[in-house]
Amino acid sequence: MSIRDVYIVDAVRTPIGKFGGALAAVRPDDLAAHVVRSLVDRTPELDPARIDDVYFGDANGAGEDNRDVARMAVLLAGLPVSVPGVTVNRLCGSGLEAVIQAARAIALGDASVAVAGGVESMSRAPWVVQKPERAFPAAHQQMFSTTLGWRMTNPKLPAEWTVPLGEGAELIADRHGITREQQDAFALESHRKAAEAWAKGLYDGEVVPYAGVELARDECIRESSPEALARLKPAFRTDGSVTAGNASPLNDGAAALLLVDEDGLRATGREPLARIRSSAVTGIEPQLFGLGPVEAVRKALAKAGKDFGDLTTFELNEAFAAQSLGCLAEWPGLDPAVVNPRGGAIAIGHPLGASGARLAGAVAHQLAAAGSGTGLAALCVGVGQGLALVLER
Repeated sequence: MSIRDVYIVDAVRTPIGKFGGALAAVRPDDLAAHVVRSLVDRTPELDPARIDDVYFGDANGAGEDNRDVARMAVLLAGLPVSVPGVTVNRLCGSGLEAVIQAARAIALGDASVAVAGGVESMSRAPWVVQKPERAFPAAHQQMFSTTLGWRMTNPKLPAEWTVPLGEGAELIADRHGITREQQDAFALESHRKAAEAWAKGLYDGEVVPYAGVELARDECIRESSPEALARLKPAFRTDGSVTAGNASPLNDGAAALLLVDEDGLRATGREPLARIRSSAVTGIEPQLFGLGPVEAVRKALAKAGKDFGDLTTFELNEAFAAQSLGCLAEWPGLDPAVVNPRGGAIAIGHPLGASGARLAGAVAHQLAAAGSGTGLAALCVGVGQGLALVLER
């Protein structure tokens, strides 16, 4: 059996909304449907009935994104009912996992045309209550937020594995000697690059605003200063270095990509943005989840026969500045100038299930703009995983 080449024809995303912000009133299944519909509309030569499957990442799944948000998106987007949909969950890596699974199906000949993406509404993530062991409990019942982090943790897990995500970032800062000043400077640069990219129109070709919502660009990008960031209190340790200013915010958003083989490419009548070369996933101790991409990136590059010097662009998800700086410290052969050239998640936002698809789409668009090169998308994943994807043009 021959392995088929897999191409990314197009990629779109919503502007990323802040927690409780402009997109907070929009259901996650509607956000997902919006990017699916927008993606299909941008390739009018493709008969939507030719889409073999729709893969969507979603990290929560406890609210309006329940059951199978990918299938809901297909139906809400008005695609033919013959188009199926599957939802995947690798927490923060869910959107990229969806892209990888769709690419694998095409490479193996199980599909010719697929849509892959991700969605998250952290604003609309519900509170949940466990079922009582017996009916009609007289005592109060505990309510859990599903917005972010551990919930209903299994007591069999070692306590050091289940620390808050921000404490995990503090552990990485300790390990690599990363200072508060370095983290704040990294955050400021993320905002600067993102604001500059928007001002130059670099996101115009991939961002599709949601109708009826006044949000033309990513909502969390802001002007700040070292002095302003220095005034923020540590969020996880009284003497710590991780703050709201040097961590990614809570967000809402969706992203989607159109993937095809050679036959599918002819059906679109379009030139592809990029070709998928390789992917990799790895595991690490859960409390050090932020360093998950370190080995995943090395593994994906090796599979593609590439090294850091070959990279034209590298989209690394910025869950925390400390986490990103920790990864960069372990890649001495990487030129930092190719990392997140248009800003990262600290500025743009991190809607969990959508972020990986956003990163993959960003790399594809950047490679198309450059005309040639090799790009990489990678994320750390809660509970200790790393995920990476290599593209080329």
